[in-house]
Amino acid sequence: MTLLSVNVNKIAVLRNSRGGTEPDILRAAHACIDAGCGGITVHPRPDQRHVRPDDVRALAALTRGRVEYNIEGNPFAGARGSYPGLIELARETRPTQVTLVPDGDGQITSDHGFDLTRDIETLRPLVAQLRDIGCRVSLFVDSGATGFDAALAIGVQRIEIYTGPYAQAFEEGNVQAELERCADTARRAQHAGLAVNAGHDLSQANLGTFKAAIPGLAEVSIGHALIGEALYEGLTTTVRKYLQILR
Repeated sequence: MTLLSVNVNKIAVLRNSRGGTEPDILRAAHACIDAGCGGITVHPRPDQRHVRPDDVRALAALTRGRVEYNIEGNPFAGARGSYPGLIELARETRPTQVTLVPDGDGQITSDHGFDLTRDIETLRPLVAQLRDIGCRVSLFVDSGATGFDAALAIGVQRIEIYTGPYAQAFEEGNVQAELERCADTARRAQHAGLAVNAGHDLSQANLGTFKAAIPGLAEVSIGHALIGEALYEGLTTTVRKYLQILR
């Protein structure tokens, strides 16, 4: 069965927009775990726009021995303020998996993967450090990526296919070409000996189609759509509870 790892970044965005501690990211993660998810994902950034280093540490304690813990981020972004850097956070918290993503402060969200032909040698020492810590290492890549044999050779164990273009094509009703591109990427990665994860803009609407096309899909990491859908699913109940209190 494909593991669902819930990305809780959006809970931190909402909390940070007001200050204080609500909504509680630990309580949200706990609810996801109780509902049956197999993992929790966070994507800390040096500008601390959402998940902060203390959140990463607290979630490590919450998930330990219960579900997988996946930390995403740019390994080339250095320490800044209270952000110690991705490798150091991994060293402190010992997540199950670290997913390396080539993002920067100027990106609203991750929007492309590594070029494994160009980036593999700069990634080599970082992958080695993470493997020494005991983390499984995954690389964020675009559909159509190449260089999977080289990735395996430096110790990478998984790739995560960036599914933003797939989700956009699905929404536009012209999904087949991008779906086939993702499926071909997955086949080639698996043939090289890498397991395949996927994430970005996956939703209840498009996930089933994607999973059916990717045999052996190991994990999906979903945050934005899942949290948005939870607002609709839970809103009626929450409003009724407030009304009951007022009565």
